[in-house]
Amino acid sequence: MVRVGSAVNYEHMKILAIIPARGGSKGIPFKNIVDLGGRPLIAYTIEAAKRSKIFDKIIVSTENRKIENVSVKYGAQVIKRPKKLARNSTLTEPVILHVLEWLKKRENYKPDIIFLLQPTSPLRTEDDIRGAYKKFIYEKLDSLLSVCKNSTFIWRKDEEKFRPINYVYRYRPRRQDIKDQFKENGAIYITRYRIFMKFKNRIGGKIGYYVMSEDKSIEIDSSLDLLIAKQILKGRSNERSD
Repeated sequence: MVRVGSAVNYEHMKILAIIPARGGSKGIPFKNIVDLGGRPLIAYTIEAAKRSKIFDKIIVSTENRKIENVSVKYGAQVIKRPKKLARNSTLTEPVILHVLEWLKKRENYKPDIIFLLQPTSPLRTEDDIRGAYKKFIYEKLDSLLSVCKNSTFIWRKDEEKFRPINYVYRYRPRRQDIKDQFKENGAIYITRYRIFMKFKNRIGGKIGYYVMSEDKSIEIDSSLDLLIAKQILKGRSNERSD
């Protein structure tokens, strides 16, 4: 097991990466394996997990044969999930629980720490994974989520009223003056096994956060998101070639 920091011994930690990837998608058909810069979307997450050198298991949970084949090609282990856990309405926590129960029953494997790495966050890197893990360990957290800074003005419709929830419109601030506000970016979640089993939730106990830049926080939910991600990857490629 990799050492993320010299003061902590990680060699006896069992660290599991779970990548949930169902076949159905309303916005982009077969979104999890759609082409992004010449590679399937899910490949970016699998490869970042492998390059981080943190995990002793990288699991893709899917019900779809095409996603299974692509995931195996890029080096992940696949656990077939039942179709009842692959519906549009399916929450992520039951999928995580299915993976944990499968591994315990079939391989007698129980992790100490669980990472949830969603394939819709392809711009998250191995450095982000290692950085989040290092913070998780050094701050002795029970769970951690990745975030990016939020400088948008958010409103809420509450019955017949429409009102702001993160600023006072009579004293409208400049965007750069909005401080200490963050939004989940869906890229990284870390949870101790005992915390997940206690709350059946990826978040619980002592909660921390890992800040990522806005360009790494793109979530692929639409064709526009895909276009933006392609442009960011193209820009990174041009920077490396200069």
